[in-house]
Amino acid sequence: MRFTQAELQEFRDRTVPDLLPDPLRLLFVGINPSLWSAATGAHFGRPGNRFYPALHRARITAHLIDASGGYPDVGLAELRAKGIGISNLVPRATARADELTRAELEAAPARLDALVTAHAPAAVAVLGVTSYRTAFGVPKARLGEQDSPWPSTRLFVAPNPSGLNAHATLDSLAADYRAIASAAGTL
Repeated sequence: MRFTQAELQEFRDRTVPDLLPDPLRLLFVGINPSLWSAATGAHFGRPGNRFYPALHRARITAHLIDASGGYPDVGLAELRAKGIGISNLVPRATARADELTRAELEAAPARLDALVTAHAPAAVAVLGVTSYRTAFGVPKARLGEQDSPWPSTRLFVAPNPSGLNAHATLDSLAADYRAIASAAGTL
């Protein structure tokens, strides 16, 4: 599936439904959906995004999920069976995360709190330390486990899998995601 830039712009400000299996064991939280994800309805769907390759390399998923054209049935079924959910700090689709406002990011903890309260995952992984710092008001936060505001849910911050994040490799993403999945009991 391919889109022109003009076609993608039609999806600006749209949302992608959260993936919230029952039971939810591990919730990955991106910054916000890309225009490509909004067009296909699949989180981390943009070609070149390393989220699903990292999950596969970490042996969290048995199948390499290609969500660039939407969720394939087998991939979606595997995520649901393992209790792996996906949401975003900000639900609004943009071409780049730096288009989000500070106010949108600062509203994210309340949104996330509602999801965690309703679904009680064992772990939440926010993917993007800079956005986490802004959203949660923790300017010196580092990657790794954080103090969780939820008594029965562990909170982690891991690198964003976007191809624009040159600080993380596919191998380092896989190692981080595997450690979080292990903490959540999904391995």
